Amino acid sequence: MTTHRNIRQGGKPRVGTRGYADVERAREQLEAAGAERGRSPFSSGASEAYHWALGRAERSPVTGAGGGEGVPDLYKLTAEVDAAVVQMDEPVSRPGPRDHTRGVHDALAWVCGYRDEAP
Repeated sequence: MTTHRNIRQGGKPRVGTRGYADVERAREQLEAAGAERGRSPFSSGASEAYHWALGRAERSPVTGAGGGEGVPDLYKLTAEVDAAVVQMDEPVSRPGPRDHTRGVHDALAWVCGYRDEAP
């Protein structure tokens, strides 16, 4: 079995395609903005996504998948982005949960390199 490690040369950890410190900084900025304006479902979802991507949550934010320790690899991060897309496309989803899922999606899409700007 092949193990995928989230460490680039030089030993600095990676979270998807981003540096660990970059993801931590994005999470901190999101938290600071939420403290000033109040937390919306979108920012709550993005914060939950960053928390999981940094290896600080037992379960993933959309699928609830668990079992991993530490920073999830790019395959797991991408699978969670895909699950968020499916969930957002549900015609019966309500605006609050849909906004939460969009926050998860946008944060993880940035982590995976699909977006240029962090939410």
